[in-house]
Amino acid sequence: MNSGLKLIISREYLSRVKRKSFIISTILVPILMIGLSAAPALVMMLSTPESRIVAVIDESGDVAGRLSDNGEVHFIEASAPLDSLRSDEAYDAILVLGADVVKRPGQSITLYSRGAPAMATSSYISQQLENAIEDIRLEAYDIANIKQILADVQVTVDYPTIRIDKEEDTASSATLSYFIGLMLDMMLYMFILIYGQMVMNSIIEEKNNRVLEIVVSSVKPTSLMLGKIVGVGLVAITQILIWAVVLGACSLWTVPMLSGLAEADGNAEFTAAMGQLADTGFITSLFVYLVLFFIGGYLFYSAIYAAIGSAVDNVQDASQLSTIATMPVIIGIVASMAILNNPNSTLSFWVSVFPFTSPMAMMSRLPYGVPMWEILLSLAVLYASFMALIWVCAKIYRVGIFMYGKKPTLMEIIRWARYK
Repeated sequence: MNSGLKLIISREYLSRVKRKSFIISTILVPILMIGLSAAPALVMMLSTPESRIVAVIDESGDVAGRLSDNGEVHFIEASAPLDSLRSDEAYDAILVLGADVVKRPGQSITLYSRGAPAMATSSYISQQLENAIEDIRLEAYDIANIKQILADVQVTVDYPTIRIDKEEDTASSATLSYFIGLMLDMMLYMFILIYGQMVMNSIIEEKNNRVLEIVVSSVKPTSLMLGKIVGVGLVAITQILIWAVVLGACSLWTVPMLSGLAEADGNAEFTAAMGQLADTGFITSLFVYLVLFFIGGYLFYSAIYAAIGSAVDNVQDASQLSTIATMPVIIGIVASMAILNNPNSTLSFWVSVFPFTSPMAMMSRLPYGVPMWEILLSLAVLYASFMALIWVCAKIYRVGIFMYGKKPTLMEIIRWARYK
């Protein structure tokens, strides 16, 4: 590595890690992730239940007496007509049940409410009506203890999945694998776009300041381009490592706590999921692959972003051309949704090998377990594609950094790539 390239990498790296925005985002993101995971429980704890008094006009005479109250909804049977109840503010809502409510509930139930009822309130009223109507229909069959018979018949099945395609039998959770794959997929998508566009914006800024004309007098354009890509990439790796250490430290007490809850609950699926999270080898391998596929995906797409940044003079023009780089990433995300549902399909294999989509697609498949040869093939194709792409993009970059005042067409950019 020549001294000029080292200086560019060092400058790009240090100028960014010393910024307040980098320090603040590095600290805040883990806090936000932890906060967002705890937010639903906190909101449920702090939310005040909505107390609603519901007057019930039951023309069938069979349903109202079967409706049960809870801490939020109180049912009161009413004999007064609807018109008089509408003006009585003692009631928050009026539930009218027609005479044919058991046979045709969809056409025989109306709820009149003062203000919009909460979703939980509507859901509870619907649940009570469904239970009451089901009980009445069951009783019509005149079978002794039919409700008890149905209760005895009903069963909930949960089970772990034991992987037999590994050296040792390993319990796994399909649900956990789905959510881990989705999370890793979105992380890679975010990192590639953010840091790839950072390279592009840096080139546009220096091109407008005419700094590049001075720098290329002592450093080759290709070295300048590689220096920017590697320097910004090291910033991303630094941030990922810091977040991994923070989240890993948090998991030291959260995972044992969740494992204890899984054992107490007795749910086999939950127990298998906690076993996966507690598997250090599994988590470490996911992190290593995340870094490898991020580096490959970042290098691949940042080369495209660098070529785009060198070809234009402002961010507005760049945003139009950057669709060339953004669309394959979005296609990779869309394909990953299908992969998460069937990670071993033929489509999943080819999408995880194709370099434009392989970083996102392979991260979706990894939590389910992927043969090592497929991972190595995907990485080899991705890094080899980067080497071929950087050669083409360097030609565009070499010409583009000296072009001013005119947004080039796509055909002109292709012509630049053909220059010797």
